[in-house]
Amino acid sequence: MEKTIKPKVKKVVEKAEKSEKAAKPAVKKISPEKKEKYFEAVGRRKTAVARVRLYTKKDGIIVNGKNYTDYFPLLRWQKEIVAPIEKMKINDKLGATIIVKGSGVSAQAIAVRHGISRALVKFNAEFKKRLRKAGYLLRDPRAVERKKYGRHKARRGHQWRKR
Repeated sequence: MEKTIKPKVKKVVEKAEKSEKAAKPAVKKISPEKKEKYFEAVGRRKTAVARVRLYTKKDGIIVNGKNYTDYFPLLRWQKEIVAPIEKMKINDKLGATIIVKGSGVSAQAIAVRHGISRALVKFNAEFKKRLRKAGYLLRDPRAVERKKYGRHKARRGHQWRKR
């Protein structure tokens, strides 16, 4: 014949069992050096934010689920994105997936460049000097000034005329 346990008593018994398990020292497994799957960094420009992940085993650059040549149709934007990778001469060794939000397409391209440059520094710290000299690690802080109360724009006031 089995014992029937009331629900309240059952909860107390379960808590006691959990505390006994927690009291036992956990055995730590020593694992070999963990290899990173990717190198992640964030790039910014105006209100655009790009989250970049560089992979050593992937090819190509994918931006928001599309190939970067499709997402950024102008050649100058495409060159902007690939510039840090070409500067380090590792075109075929790395792939990237990028999620970019906010602002306009031009600012997004510069944000992606900034993010790729930061991720490359995490990938290899020796790249930092060359990327900084090229100006790819600088975050461009310029943004649109906010509109003020009682004005037409941020600084543009009313044009009063004499009557």
